[in-house]
Amino acid sequence: MGNFSRQVRLSSALLKRLQSRRRDFAAVNVSSSRSFTTTEGHRPTIVHKRSVDILHDPWFNKGTAFTMTERDRLDLRGLLPPNVSSHEQQIERFMADLKRLELSARDGPSDPYSLAKWRILNRLHDRNETMYYKVLIDNIEEYAPIVYTPTVGLVCQKYSGLFRRPRGMYFSAQDRGEMMSMVYNWPADQVDMIVVTDGGRILGLGDLGVQGIGIAIGKLDLYVAAAGINPQRVLPVMIDVGTNNEQLLKDPMYLGLQEHRLDGEEYIAVIDEFMEAVFTRWPHVIVQFEDFQSKWAFKLLQRYRKEYRMFNDDVQGTAGVALAGLLGAVRAQGRPMIDFPKMKIVVAGAGSAGIGVLNAARKTMSRMLGDTEVAFESARSQFWVVDANGLVTEARENIDPDARSFARKVKEIARQGLTEGASLAEVVQQVKPDVLLGLSAVGGLFSKKVLEALRDSTSTRPAIFAMSNPTKNAECTPEEAFSIVGDNIIFGSGSPFSHVDLGNGHVGHCNQANNMFLFPGIGLGTLLSGSKIVSDGMLQAAAECLAEYMTEEEVLQGIVYPPISRIRDITKEVAAAVIQEAIEEDLVEGYREMDARELQRLNKVLKVVWTLNLCMPFIFPSFGGIISFPLMELA
Repeated sequence: MGNFSRQVRLSSALLKRLQSRRRDFAAVNVSSSRSFTTTEGHRPTIVHKRSVDILHDPWFNKGTAFTMTERDRLDLRGLLPPNVSSHEQQIERFMADLKRLELSARDGPSDPYSLAKWRILNRLHDRNETMYYKVLIDNIEEYAPIVYTPTVGLVCQKYSGLFRRPRGMYFSAQDRGEMMSMVYNWPADQVDMIVVTDGGRILGLGDLGVQGIGIAIGKLDLYVAAAGINPQRVLPVMIDVGTNNEQLLKDPMYLGLQEHRLDGEEYIAVIDEFMEAVFTRWPHVIVQFEDFQSKWAFKLLQRYRKEYRMFNDDVQGTAGVALAGLLGAVRAQGRPMIDFPKMKIVVAGAGSAGIGVLNAARKTMSRMLGDTEVAFESARSQFWVVDANGLVTEARENIDPDARSFARKVKEIARQGLTEGASLAEVVQQVKPDVLLGLSAVGGLFSKKVLEALRDSTSTRPAIFAMSNPTKNAECTPEEAFSIVGDNIIFGSGSPFSHVDLGNGHVGHCNQANNMFLFPGIGLGTLLSGSKIVSDGMLQAAAECLAEYMTEEEVLQGIVYPPISRIRDITKEVAAAVIQEAIEEDLVEGYREMDARELQRLNKVLKVVWTLNLCMPFIFPSFGGIISFPLMELA
């Protein structure tokens, strides 16, 4: 009882502090008659802009929603139509335009109107961020696939032609020696989150060079919409080291360096200079690496992860989401998660994402088996890796160093009737796996022959995860999986698909196994904990939180991932789990007024409350929303 009372006192104290911060807003007086305050979280920010400068700044522009008093004090009278619109009217007008387009749009993953929708949303983003994020949050299930995968892949492919105004920063091989000064060209004095790419491997589309900036922009949109990160404190970054895409090298419209990619020490020197520059200006920033080529993804992760607050979403985020799905598949069979080390898993794809998943799953199995060297070696035997050259074994010449630890022993596979380079269908036929996991970026790889072989799985409920993005790269569709393997399967995909009507009122659930369920929470939890690194334990805690999120009833129905509509809820849960793990590893240093000792005293429930109150409810009061970025108010 005493512990409960203590928790209540902590919760009450926390809420009083939050209420006090809100009262402080109202008490702020600004001496200049031309200055205005915005409320960012609990702290006022002075804005000195007025007239057309305000209208041209998407961070503060309210368009026709400026009141007449605001128009007089900001020198806007005569620069806007005379009728004052409410925010609700603005959104209604925008949505009506968007819906008119959608009425004539065709259905299907190849729907060309998705790009037109992106253009409309992007124009809104360019002129009024307040309304843009309100529209995105309120319609997250509908528009996440537009601002993020799968549409963002098409955006990146066409980015040079779509470019209208810059968003983010561009560092290039030509800027060597200048990056330390370049970072001060960015107007924000504080940046919490950077997503950086070199465009080397955008989704499953290959080398898109400078056009890969689109993926960084899309990821950060979800950091704002899902985690409540202030959009004035996010920064998409492109590091242009050239491209080996011959089509782009010859394209006169291409906006990037038209020279072949740097390699070796020259390449590393550019990334080193960038990392030193951004952490010099913003020591507490978190950097998420995105869509780097496999040969650099692991190398750069190991190079920086112990020195900087960074993680690689392709390696670690994908691994966490896949691990959550694998653990969910165990639950869906009615078995306890401790049975995970007994699962037989065939993995198609040995790139950075595939190897990341293998490492995470192996470590989890090892921990469940006692976390010893023997357990770690034993866990290896549960995986069969198939790449473009077939089954990976120790007989393979020039084997990728990252895949070496998962190469099967020749004698071992001989007993299974397999050889080096055996096809995916042959491996599935002989192994009879519990899980078939696709991270190959090869559309249709799970052919009819492969899926028919999975019918003989020893599992009572085999799982198929076709996780490659965008939609055209999915290893199979849910219709193919359910129709060929049977109704009693678990299906997950990286890009969104519709559920499958199995007849007689039964539904085959298509789970979207997307990184968006983890990376916003990992970033938010790291930010609020103040941890200087993103540890393996923090990533593991995030994955296990996602795996446990669905109820037993949902899991037994084949639902192992939440719908996108619940992304804000899962994000705060993941963030709280990350903070808790950082505390247990003694990594926390606190955030703002919540120091490490105070943070350590909160239990998990109060951490969720604190996370929710600190980042998610402080948005535009006039919108009645729940994200934390500025709203202009008269001083």
